[in-house]
Amino acid sequence: MGRPKSGRAGDAGGVPQAVEAVVGLGANEGDTVAALSAARRALADLPTTRLAATSSLYRTAPVGWAHQPDFLNGVCLLRTALAPEVLGEALFDLERTLGRVRTGVRNGPRVIDIDLLYYEGVRRDGPTLTLPHPRLHERAFVLYPWAEIMPGFRIPGLGALDDLCRAVQDQRVERLEITW
Repeated sequence: MGRPKSGRAGDAGGVPQAVEAVVGLGANEGDTVAALSAARRALADLPTTRLAATSSLYRTAPVGWAHQPDFLNGVCLLRTALAPEVLGEALFDLERTLGRVRTGVRNGPRVIDIDLLYYEGVRRDGPTLTLPHPRLHERAFVLYPWAEIMPGFRIPGLGALDDLCRAVQDQRVERLEITW
């Protein structure tokens, strides 16, 4: 008989073990700063989770579908005891709460986008969750804010954030002095 699933990252005598998780946030419709601020606050309120660091906001060019407004993007570092799937579902729920409606248009405009980019110690390629995020190494809007809060960090299987940033330096990214 197996142990019941707790939804936590790990148990040590009933005490959840916190791990690092990196979450990317973006928006380009409506009051983007307010939406990103609300998402950041909600991340800090997740159970057994602490908001450890928040990047600056960055204005970035849209990827894929170019005829839309620029995005504002940021990255948050969490210390969480939530299991990766539980955290991922919480992020989807948060998107819905903040007004995201998935239209099926990939890379289109959105009021909020929240992605689990990295979860310490987990590499997975599944139908609902892929870790690290499958395209993060191609996206300056993720890499630049992440490198700001975790300089020198190496993403397992992908390499150093600094090197990954250099590889996408042709993408338009502007760090903003906006409090969020």
